[in-house]
Amino acid sequence: MVVVVIGGTGLIGRNLVTRLAAQGHDAVPAAPSTGVNTLTGEGLKEVLQGADVVVDVSNSPSFADDDVMAFFRTSTTTLAGAAAEAGIGHYVALSVVGTDRQPGVGYFRAKVAQEELIARSGLPFSIVRATQFFEFAGGIADGSTADGVVRLPGAGVQPMAAADVAAIGAPAGGV
Repeated sequence: MVVVVIGGTGLIGRNLVTRLAAQGHDAVPAAPSTGVNTLTGEGLKEVLQGADVVVDVSNSPSFADDDVMAFFRTSTTTLAGAAAEAGIGHYVALSVVGTDRQPGVGYFRAKVAQEELIARSGLPFSIVRATQFFEFAGGIADGSTADGVVRLPGAGVQPMAAADVAAIGAPAGGV
């Protein structure tokens, strides 16, 4: 099976490409660095040609509310259109546990918008919701520290390993 991994050069994407290849699939990493841009559509038609599945593990380069919403709306609309045109058999996207319960957080609103666009695309789809990754704990702690004081979130967190997120399972056919 040919699987195109959008965001395939990032933390989750690299793990996923490695696992897919180990299982005998033709895993194609796609990212701006490989000539594929889901915001502009550059390289999408070519990379999706002949593919069976597209997996989107890309992320916004900015977490500002308007920027992240624009990223996920544009990227998802562009990718879904190109995937439909290419005859992709299944669209898989990475999302976040609790997105639908955090409407006050811009990033989560953007992920909900992404999920809704995928669901309305007409393509068979699976949304994989994961928790935060252990690999990002240091950056989160650094970003939550001011004047030597670490401010912890008011809610509990249950991080998971990026390799576990990339573990391959059967398509869910939904969220």
